[in-house]
Amino acid sequence: MTTATKPNHIGRKIARIRELRGMKQETLAEELGISQQSVSHLEQSETLDDERIEKIAKVLGVSKEAIGNFSEEAILNIIGNTYTVDNSSAVNYGCTINPLEKLLESYEENKKLYERLVQAEKDKVLYLEELLKKK
Repeated sequence: MTTATKPNHIGRKIARIRELRGMKQETLAEELGISQQSVSHLEQSETLDDERIEKIAKVLGVSKEAIGNFSEEAILNIIGNTYTVDNSSAVNYGCTINPLEKLLESYEENKKLYERLVQAEKDKVLYLEELLKKK
């Protein structure tokens, strides 16, 4: 029994990254200065030259290596290993943060910033009063 390995199809990887970024072929084409049909042709190509991959990677906001090493299985593994949902409750979206805690943290941070601002104003008033006394 032999197993055939999938070819390293660079066009499919580009198409999948583009889709994951929420970008349409037309947008990628416009950014690259080519037609949408050219992008379609690129995404059907099994290989591309390094210079073209570099330009595409820049537009997609990833590195050239990220395109070359892109793996759908790796993405699924990352999602599977980091996102868990407890099915014991009726509605659970897998939220890992407590919004109320975040709100309280934000409130405390704002309070500290306000106190620093008040202290800076007090220091400024003291400094100006000292300048007036010297005159």
